[in-house]
Amino acid sequence: MKNKLLGVAQAILLALVILSGAIALPILCRPFFYAHIAPMQLTEAVGLTASEIKTAYNEMMNYCIGLRDTFSAGSLPFSQEGMSHFADVRKLFLLDLWVLAGSVPLLALSLFAGRRKQIRLAGHTSGFWSATGLAATFLVVGGLVSINFEKAFEVFHTLFFPGKDNWLFDSATDPIILMLPAEFFRNCAILIFACILLACGGLLLWDAKKRKK
Repeated sequence: MKNKLLGVAQAILLALVILSGAIALPILCRPFFYAHIAPMQLTEAVGLTASEIKTAYNEMMNYCIGLRDTFSAGSLPFSQEGMSHFADVRKLFLLDLWVLAGSVPLLALSLFAGRRKQIRLAGHTSGFWSATGLAATFLVVGGLVSINFEKAFEVFHTLFFPGKDNWLFDSATDPIILMLPAEFFRNCAILIFACILLACGGLLLWDAKKRKK
């Protein structure tokens, strides 16, 4: 019974690490955004140099991940509504980073606790159940998103920012939206989905290897 509970805990923690880690990647990897500046012609769209756009993005992201207490976006102006949206985004980003920071050591402890035990859940490793659950979920979500990204983008904001419309930016008052086009968010979603599916594939291969022993 204890082994089964440990296996369930490992499966949940693995899923949390993979999910929160994949989401954290585009949040923490600034070069991912920088790589979009030239291809998406952001200097022309925003009216700033590439260096100024990087400064604006870095200040915005530093606020969103808790490295600074006040919001700013380089030389770009912003409205109270725009700033309040980034305050909401900050809460979600910090939640994801806290989940990642908490689940990694807990997963390590659970793996250490079960290092001498052959923990199986219905004949499979805990990684198998994490992988199948995440992969099935995100294949369905990814399929729906690929059909209509704009609608999925709207549904996402409705779910995670209930009762608010401050995410509907007016570029005249919040020109920061010009350097964050929908294509960038689409690519963020692709990166997250790809990381999750890659991790799930690795876990399934590991499970298959273990079952042969």
